[in-house]
Amino acid sequence: MADRTETEKRDLTKDLAAAVRGEVSSAAADRALMTMDASNYRRVPRAVVAPRDAEDVAAALRVCREHGVPVVPRGAGTSIAGQATGVGVVLDFTRHMRRIVSLDPAARTAVVEPGVILDDLRAAAGAHGLTFGPDPSTHSRCTLGGMIGNNSCGSHSVAWGTTADNVRELELLTYGGERVRAGRGTGPTGAPTGLPPRLRDGVKALVDAELALLRTGYPDLPRRISGYALDALLPERGTDLARALTGSEGTLGVLTEATVRLVETPAARVLAVLGYPDESAAAEAAHTLLPHKPMTVEGMAADLVGSAAGLPEGGAWLFVEMGGASPAEAASRAEALCRAAAADGTTGHAVVTDPAGQRALWRIREDASGTATRMPDGSEAWPGWEDCAVPPARLGPYLRDFRALLAQHGLRGTPYGHFGDGCIHIRIDFDLLTPPGIRRFRDFSHDLADLVVAHGGSLSGEHGDGQARAELLPKMYGPELVGLFGRFKDLWDPAAGLNPGMLVRPDRLDDNLRFAPLPGRPVPVEFGYPHDNGDFSAAVRRCVGVAKCRNEKTAAGSADVMCPSFRATGEEQHSTRGRARLLHEMLAGEVITDGWRSPEVHDALDLCLSCKGCRSDCPVGVDMATYKAEFLHHHYEGRLRPAAHYSMGRLPQWLHAAAPAAPAVNALARTPLAAVAKRLAGVAPERPLPALATETFTRWWWRRRRAAPPADGRTVLLWPDTFTNHLSPQVGRAAVRVLEAAGLRPLLPPTAPLPGGALPQPALPRLRRPPLCCGLTYVSTGQLDRARAVMRRTLDVLTPLLAAGRPLVVLEPSCAAALRTDLPELLADDPRAPRLAASVRTFAQTLEDFAPDWRPPRLDRPVAGQTHCHQHAVLGDAADRRLRERAGLTGQLSGGCCGLAGNFGFERGHYDISVACAEDQLLPAVRQSAPGTEILADGFSCRTQLDHLGDRPGRHLAEVLAEALGEADA
Repeated sequence: MADRTETEKRDLTKDLAAAVRGEVSSAAADRALMTMDASNYRRVPRAVVAPRDAEDVAAALRVCREHGVPVVPRGAGTSIAGQATGVGVVLDFTRHMRRIVSLDPAARTAVVEPGVILDDLRAAAGAHGLTFGPDPSTHSRCTLGGMIGNNSCGSHSVAWGTTADNVRELELLTYGGERVRAGRGTGPTGAPTGLPPRLRDGVKALVDAELALLRTGYPDLPRRISGYALDALLPERGTDLARALTGSEGTLGVLTEATVRLVETPAARVLAVLGYPDESAAAEAAHTLLPHKPMTVEGMAADLVGSAAGLPEGGAWLFVEMGGASPAEAASRAEALCRAAAADGTTGHAVVTDPAGQRALWRIREDASGTATRMPDGSEAWPGWEDCAVPPARLGPYLRDFRALLAQHGLRGTPYGHFGDGCIHIRIDFDLLTPPGIRRFRDFSHDLADLVVAHGGSLSGEHGDGQARAELLPKMYGPELVGLFGRFKDLWDPAAGLNPGMLVRPDRLDDNLRFAPLPGRPVPVEFGYPHDNGDFSAAVRRCVGVAKCRNEKTAAGSADVMCPSFRATGEEQHSTRGRARLLHEMLAGEVITDGWRSPEVHDALDLCLSCKGCRSDCPVGVDMATYKAEFLHHHYEGRLRPAAHYSMGRLPQWLHAAAPAAPAVNALARTPLAAVAKRLAGVAPERPLPALATETFTRWWWRRRRAAPPADGRTVLLWPDTFTNHLSPQVGRAAVRVLEAAGLRPLLPPTAPLPGGALPQPALPRLRRPPLCCGLTYVSTGQLDRARAVMRRTLDVLTPLLAAGRPLVVLEPSCAAALRTDLPELLADDPRAPRLAASVRTFAQTLEDFAPDWRPPRLDRPVAGQTHCHQHAVLGDAADRRLRERAGLTGQLSGGCCGLAGNFGFERGHYDISVACAEDQLLPAVRQSAPGTEILADGFSCRTQLDHLGDRPGRHLAEVLAEALGEADA
């Protein structure tokens, strides 16, 4: 049977490849990437097709009909009800069908292909003062085709409605190959126009026979998304076939082109934040604000927002955006709204006019679909009842009943969302791993469906029914109208070839759960995964598919890093989500069958820069750098490793050994022998070898210390990291100069434990022993046994010295991040590890915490450059920004990753991607900076990348400040 299935899959793939000009694949990796969307569900497709145009779609449908294989259209895969998963052929529209065919500012319409990303359309329309109204939180990566399939809405729906309200015409292909041009209105016979005769006559007959049911069977509320919108076909509603097909989840036809409405965007926007005692009070108040004509009325409670700054007093908040022809008008309208709301019992309010402040607050809301997947105690929460909606005036009572039902079932969740439209989002701590937990999930879903219907609501208020809710549609519509849905589906798709199991004759809501094939118990791993109770499967489960890592551009003013390799390649497998999906399938063992030895997972992780950006930028805290290190450890266990792992992975050893012969090594690096050495070491031929310091930082330190003992002051331990010590000793010398000027007494740790935790003395011979190491290069190449050994030695030496509360000052951000996170997570069994991690400070943090009264020299010039990705992800740069401000260094550093990323950019085969990452933000920011701008780059990798690719070198902040203080000691 298995052999026959494989033969059928090969024949299908062969026929598709012969018929379609776009990419066709049935490879394990490509299929694994499409097994899930952002829902609880998982299905394994037979093949993936990326059509180039409508003719490719037609060809793919023809081949699938011949083979009797179903088809699932898919956009960005951010659907949360399961409708973007399927067992047949997935049509991936994110690769090619992404054209904005035309944009007519006068008519306020645009014609788009289904793969157009919403933000791309908004940017094109924005040049004419227009926008596309619906704006789900995934606007930076969701596609118009997906939005039309799900009838997406977003936070501005109180002003501009749902996607269905903004669709004018749709071009589709049925599974049978019929071409449809669906719009509004009828022909001479009273039937919808743009249909082939079979469909034209069938649709008219169905509507004519069921006029009474269509007029009485639908609740009247702004967010009614569930089921087919057949009431749009009523003559009094204009026989709007485009509207009726919007939200059909790819079950009736495959969209190839759409004409959509654009709306005028206000010249100015102001955000009013209203505080309320609790979530119920906010819900009760939301609909009372609608007469003020707000653009948004979004609700959030304290259990989601946490300690976010800029919020007025309260336990829950409404975010209300007001527009105006000018900033003054928008602010005036916002103030008037706040005064009216205060009369009804707000706890406080804030009017945010600053665009950066507005973006910061909106980010809380937009990231909520991810952050809500973890409860305050760290337990997991899942979608399933993400977006039911009730009439806005019923939201307060509904939420109270909803909370009571959660308690009745012993469940927890954090409601938030579109309070002005009566639509809430929530992730609930369902146990979807055990049979009792799944039964509770099913029972709760049935009870909640009854509650929603009792309040006059819709089971879906935004994301469609999919598999999560379609089974429950009879509760909302009754069997007669649901039966009509089935007849409509059979008319359009008699072979049931389009997205079967959705909307009509659906799969059970507790079938196909994505967790079912995962291991029943934790797999043995090296890292501690403290946020996931040591369970690697739970760590991988963090990725729920919201796909923020698929952003092709960073938002204006954003310092985000994630995901540089995806921005460089545009390939799903090089996104954080794609890699997490492959790891999930590796653990499942069905599609990816080689476990830790999987070539598919290895290839996807090969272009992961280990930048750690996802650790901070991913709303659910996926940490792909750690997962990569874990995978590489197991993948190469007992096997020969790539040459780069031995050369760059063990860099601290080689640099220590080469230090005495640095002049000779540097001379050889300038000869033809360097090319041979690079080839043997796995180094990219395009990369120059960095020059070794002829005097290491530690040797300079001890020479200086013997000549002139340090002055009195509070002692801080200065970490002599490998890069500073052997490759950039000038950074260390500059840091000593600045720290001493600030009244601190920097000392270097010894290379072996001293009796009683004594501080090192100048006479001790320390340079013969191997230096201490944070383990970074071993971790990044997955040599975790060696990393653990060097980290334990570091703990042995440093623990006694840090007992007095001394900080460990680390100049290299990547080393600081390794000591702060990798060390305690790899030595989870050692109680000394978290104490050492807590002692780590960056250069700027040390000055702020231990020399708060010191005033740096004034430099009064602009800056450009990049915040190190590891610092952004692990340590933060707030102290650096404050230090630069005090020194008169103005401007912002760019986000992203420099692309060198330690060993990554030096490894053979990575050069082009490394350059593409640098061209994303760092190099343009430096090129565009004015003459006289100080180029800052605290990371050795960032400075090296600038040296190799730019024409302006970067410096560590310590160097800049030391220069302003005067000449450092020789």
